[in-house]
Amino acid sequence: MPENDPRREFATEVVCRLQEAGYVSFWAGGCVRDLLMGRRPGDYDIATNARPPEVRRVFGHRRTLAVGESFGVIIVLGPTRADQIEVATFRTEGPYLDGRRPEHVSFCSPEEDAQRRDFTINGMFFDPLNREVFDYVGGQEDLSRGVVRAIGRPQDRMAEDKLRMLRAVRFAATLDFELDETTARAIEEMADQISVVSPERIAQELKKMLTNRHRRRAVRMLQQHGLLQVVFPELQTETDAGHVTSWSHTLDVLDQLDEPGFELAAAALLHTVPSPEGENRKRLGDGGTVRSICRRLRLSNKELEHIAWLVANQNRFEGIREASPAELKMLLANPLAEDLIRLAEADARAGRQASDDLEFVRDYLARTPREEIDPPRLLTGRELREMGLKPGPEFKRLLEAVRVAQLNGEISSRDEALQRVRMLRGDGDA
Repeated sequence: MPENDPRREFATEVVCRLQEAGYVSFWAGGCVRDLLMGRRPGDYDIATNARPPEVRRVFGHRRTLAVGESFGVIIVLGPTRADQIEVATFRTEGPYLDGRRPEHVSFCSPEEDAQRRDFTINGMFFDPLNREVFDYVGGQEDLSRGVVRAIGRPQDRMAEDKLRMLRAVRFAATLDFELDETTARAIEEMADQISVVSPERIAQELKKMLTNRHRRRAVRMLQQHGLLQVVFPELQTETDAGHVTSWSHTLDVLDQLDEPGFELAAAALLHTVPSPEGENRKRLGDGGTVRSICRRLRLSNKELEHIAWLVANQNRFEGIREASPAELKMLLANPLAEDLIRLAEADARAGRQASDDLEFVRDYLARTPREEIDPPRLLTGRELREMGLKPGPEFKRLLEAVRVAQLNGEISSRDEALQRVRMLRGDGDA
C-alpha cells in the first residue's frame, strides 16, 4: 500500500485520536478499495461509532465543521486549509423519497452500516493502526474477480440514489471491471429514471468518465445499459443500428485522445451534434445543439464556449494549406487552438481526417514565432474614435479589415493602418 502521503498521515491521525478516546474508527469506502488495489487514494473517509457531538469534543469545535450533523457527518480540519477529512457515524438510513438523500438516519454497528453502501468494493473498512480489513459484504472477493456488484438488492440501491447507475458504469469502466449481471439488469430496467438526478451531479460523473483513459469503454457501457440515450438524447440517431460506422468512429476518436481535459473529450463525444456559430446560430437557435446540451448539464459558460467552439470548428484544418496567412494565424492564435489540433489529430488517427494538413499546421507552429502569429494590433478603437468614428458595425468592420491586412503582411505600421482605414472609408469596400 502507498506510503509517504500527507493525506494518509492525517487520516491515520484522525483514526488514532478517535481510537485513543475509546471509539471504534476505520477508514471507509473508496479509499479502502484503492489501497487494496495498490493505488493512492484521492481522499480518505472515516467511519466511527462516535456520535457527531463526540467527534467534535475529540477534535474541538475550531477544528471541526458540522456540515452534515443531522446525517452523522462531521468535517475534521487538518493543519492546512486543504486538509479535511469527512468523519461519519456508522448509520442505517430511512427511505430516499427524493432519490438522493435519506429522510432520516439511525446510528448503528459497522456491519449494518456496510449494508447501506452502494457497491461491495466500496463497502469495506480498514483499520490503519492494526492494518486490518473489515469486509461484511464480500468486497475483497469482488475486487479479486474484477466485479462491480451492488450491495443487497440492486434495484433498492439504485432507487435510493439514481446516480448510482452512472457510478456503477464509471467504476466498472475506469477500473476495467465487469458489471455484475443482476446489477447491470437493474440499471437497464431503471435507466430512464436517471433524468431525476440533478444535472450537476450527472456532469460530475461524466467528467470523471471522459477524462479517464478508459473513456471509450465508459461511453460504450453507458450506451449498452441504456443511460447514454437518456443523458444525451441528441446522440440517439447516431447510436441507432443504421449508423454503426459513425458511432464506431466517435468511439475511436475518444480512444485516440491522449489525456484530454473534459472539454476536449466532450467535444469528441458530441462532434456529430450541430454547433452553429454567428448568423447560423441566430437563425437556427440553440435547440438540439451542443450549447443546449451544455446548458442542460449546467456546465459553466467557459466549459460551454470551449466545447461548442471545438465542435463548430472541428473541420477547420481541412485544406488549411490553401488558407490566407490571416485566416491561419487567427485560427492558431485562438487559446483553444491546441485542443482543436488534438481533436483533429485524434480524428486522423481514427481514420477520418487527412494527416497532411495537420503536419502542415504542426510544422508552421514549430517554425513561426508566437509574436508573428498573434502580433499586437496596429490600431485599436481609440484611434478610430479620434478620427471621429463611433462604435458600431462599421467601426468593427474597419478594425477587422486592418487586422486581416496586418496578418497578411500587407501593412506593418500604424501609419499604414490609418491609411488603410481612410482608403476603406473612401470607397466603402473592405
